[in-house]
Amino acid sequence: MKKKLIIFLFASLFLITCKSVYDLPGVADSRDWKTKSISPTPQILSGDPDSGFYYLTQGAYLGTGLPYAMLKKRIEKNPQKFVRKSGLASEYGYAVFKSEHGVEVMNGTCFSCHAGAVGDEVYLGVGNALNDNQSSLELPAKLMNWNVRRKYKRDTSTLDSFDEFGKYFSHMAPYIETNNPGVNPAARIAEACMRFRNPIDLTYTAEPQYEVREYNMASDIPALWHLQKKNALYYTAVGRGDFTKLLFQASVLGIRDSTQARSAQEKFVHITAWIRSLEAPKYPRSINENLAQQGKEIFLKKCKGCHGTYDTPETYPNKVVALKVIGTDPLYANYATDSKIVEWYNKSWFATSEPKSWFEPLSGYAAPPLDGIWVTAPYFHNGSVPTLYEVLSSKSRPEKWKKSKDSKDFDWKKVGWEYKTKNNGGAKMTYDTTLPGYGNQGHTFADSLSDPDRWALVEYLKTL
Repeated sequence: MKKKLIIFLFASLFLITCKSVYDLPGVADSRDWKTKSISPTPQILSGDPDSGFYYLTQGAYLGTGLPYAMLKKRIEKNPQKFVRKSGLASEYGYAVFKSEHGVEVMNGTCFSCHAGAVGDEVYLGVGNALNDNQSSLELPAKLMNWNVRRKYKRDTSTLDSFDEFGKYFSHMAPYIETNNPGVNPAARIAEACMRFRNPIDLTYTAEPQYEVREYNMASDIPALWHLQKKNALYYTAVGRGDFTKLLFQASVLGIRDSTQARSAQEKFVHITAWIRSLEAPKYPRSINENLAQQGKEIFLKKCKGCHGTYDTPETYPNKVVALKVIGTDPLYANYATDSKIVEWYNKSWFATSEPKSWFEPLSGYAAPPLDGIWVTAPYFHNGSVPTLYEVLSSKSRPEKWKKSKDSKDFDWKKVGWEYKTKNNGGAKMTYDTTLPGYGNQGHTFADSLSDPDRWALVEYLKTL
């Protein structure tokens, strides 16, 4: 109870201080618009997908990491047990690679978050919604640093291969504990790590370049294959310009400076090529074709304006929907407009060197593509809605719901996670929508449908 009270007070203070958000430079006032279409920017399309998958799984873009010798026996004795206990969905979630000093180190890959299990299958590119980031990493970070520096105090090469990772992990650890299960603190990791970097050359600075808010706003994990259609990245479309720079955020936990950042960015030319080649997985069970056709007609009347069409040729309008229109929880969008990382990023190496990327906040949320939507539960930017049916029926959304850690507990009818409603939040794997920023309100566009029409729309969405 005390913890929830503290969380509520921090979030309330945040909302009060965000009342002047529309006065911030570069923030579009949602009182003056309903939707905005994001124009495309030039992208590098010369990468090789096979090379991209190699780099994704070999960790060659991560720079530094934990000495592999410390975990080698445990991992090699039972790799699957290590993956499971680490909260990963796939063995691709971590990589062992040689640092520039020739030392074997281990670090997480993009697949530590962007690989998820549904039923009996693991899908690369889908968010790992069964991971839980509610535990504090402060003490583990301190113990890890102490142990490595004690054990390898005379081994300069190993310490140099660990140093960047160890420093930034320590700076990140106090800020990324999430308030709900299944949500991901990726944006917070970048925010917490980059504030200890010189914006010009990305070298370490002992003093932070900006302050971060105490309240952590985490998000659901978007499907990687949607990148092919997007003109901007992240839930608020804040990420503009070159995707290779926007995507290699995992590298901030290990790279030394802008020279290593350039090497990572060049590898992400190939990694983005692999992502662009990734196809959304097909719904693996039978579909009622007649019912799906009825749902398609409803979709074309009510949904295509924001989410596009899925016949050949497909269309996607790249629209950001203003908060007053979408009505979903506004705290994440307002957090993005008020984060100090925006100013830092826009004067940093990312924005001032080619190919350029930058942050451009909008007070709204991007309507996502819906390819493979069946496999991307839970739904909304904050992962607050467990099934597709409840996306389309706002009154049926549970206030507090607990899901199993077993990927086989999937609701194939409603399309999403099986869950039990709970009277109290705080229990393991229990999502509490009463917490600031994690509300399940909004997106009520399908509330006017009859229930048979709603089920028809669910059936059609299985086909995408």
